[in-house]
Amino acid sequence: MSAPRLKLDQVGYSYGDLPVLENISMTVQPGEFVSILGPSGSGKSTLFRLLTGAITTDTGAIAFDGKPLSEAGRPFAFMPQRDALMPWRRILDNTTLGLEVQGIGRKQARERVSPLFAEFGLAGFEENYPAELSGGMRQRAALLRTVVQDKPMLLLDEPFGALDALTRAGMQRWLEAMWEKHRWTAMLVTHDVREAVHLSDRIYVLSPRPARVIREIEIDLPRPRGRDAATRALAAAIEADILETLLRPDPDHVDDAASHGSASS
Repeated sequence: MSAPRLKLDQVGYSYGDLPVLENISMTVQPGEFVSILGPSGSGKSTLFRLLTGAITTDTGAIAFDGKPLSEAGRPFAFMPQRDALMPWRRILDNTTLGLEVQGIGRKQARERVSPLFAEFGLAGFEENYPAELSGGMRQRAALLRTVVQDKPMLLLDEPFGALDALTRAGMQRWLEAMWEKHRWTAMLVTHDVREAVHLSDRIYVLSPRPARVIREIEIDLPRPRGRDAATRALAAAIEADILETLLRPDPDHVDDAASHGSASS
């Protein structure tokens, strides 16, 4: 296995006297899709704030491509929970925003973004405003704005959480297909077990706050996921196993000897 693209080593963080993250260790390999799964309030979004530099660790270290994160520049493209599209900008100019913030001129940014509209299912909607698009289309526009920045790694913070169940399922399948094509290195934060199993190569399960890694699960399922009865049955078994971990009254009793095995075994 190649060296990790991202490595967290015994990372800890507290808000004042409130411990939020405790001894978090995890890795993401190049081209891998990894999910962080845990209960609400467990510190998943705090972890992303550490990666994006909004806050700094109290303990431990974060490395990117073998360098301390502070020396890695800005390696992440971040997609927040809401699409965060600006209502007064047309969709084309919303998708160029990340490039413009980096100092790229609007004309050049448009030239880079425009060829991707068809691939993202947005062809013909370049001149529309966000209010004229469905929720799923808005999320695709937000993801286009994220990936066109061409950063080494994507951070996805519950990107489909605000969508209805049917639209969400469709977006998960679409994102899986896009990932298969582009092989982005990606980390997803979610509290949706099914979403994590559907999209991920590996899942880190966090305990309630203060969050620590209580399981690391390899999702050894064929892709595309959920297209046949056998795969759906295996996925359902993995989901049930993860839910059992999350609902266990005392996560300190998780069997560490089994915590790094494949859930499909």
